[in-house]
Amino acid sequence: MFISFAHILSGFFVGLLVGVTGVGGGSLMTPLLILFFGIHSSTAVGSDLLYAATTKAVGTSVHGWRGSVDWRIVGRLMTGSVPLTLITIILCSLLGVAHQKSHFLNDALGIVLVITACFVIFQAQVTRIFAGSLGELGERQRALLTVFVGAILGIMVTLTSVGAGAIGVTALIVLYPKLSPTRIVGSDIAHAVPLTLLAGIGHWWLGDVNFSLVGALLIGSIPGVILGSLWSTRMPDRALRVAMAAVLLVVGVRLVA
Repeated sequence: MFISFAHILSGFFVGLLVGVTGVGGGSLMTPLLILFFGIHSSTAVGSDLLYAATTKAVGTSVHGWRGSVDWRIVGRLMTGSVPLTLITIILCSLLGVAHQKSHFLNDALGIVLVITACFVIFQAQVTRIFAGSLGELGERQRALLTVFVGAILGIMVTLTSVGAGAIGVTALIVLYPKLSPTRIVGSDIAHAVPLTLLAGIGHWWLGDVNFSLVGALLIGSIPGVILGSLWSTRMPDRALRVAMAAVLLVVGVRLVA
């Protein structure tokens, strides 16, 4: 009973963070499942992906209802992420990455968490660095770079369930500086739905999904992401991002060490 309640509570708070910032799904839930609940890394990644797909589908419905999703950007991201997700799943199956090389998943997750922490904490600085060179991009170049970002996210998310939030949001801010923060978050969450669903189905095919765990997490996360999505335009998230980055950095180092 305690473990079930702990899963539900974890799902609620992670869902809340996803709704408010677009960040925190896989980057918090997957290491939480591995380090706190002692779940095998491949099962944690696979279960978290299906959990994230459902959670972000709810968040997308709220953002879509409020008109805060740019579907053109979502389509561009999917053009890159969908084929790379399929290729990554096939390679995982052929190379036995999920079960025979679980240490590889832990190392990959730890590295991506550290990178994600840097993107969370230094988002403004990264945006300023690239704003000048990317601000004058033509529409075709912007579209191609968005597809490229989607491809990178497809690989990262399929392997670790991490990256669609912080890295995706930062990339969209850089590529679309005139887009409002709410539409950035809404578009990123909307893209994460097909990405995590496809990757999750792939991990289910590999035998890496615990549906009881997914159900417990969803009981908490669905109300959490609805509440967070409704609060997203009224809640300052700077302090939240700093705290989240610190947690991601510590967890990432812990997984690699």
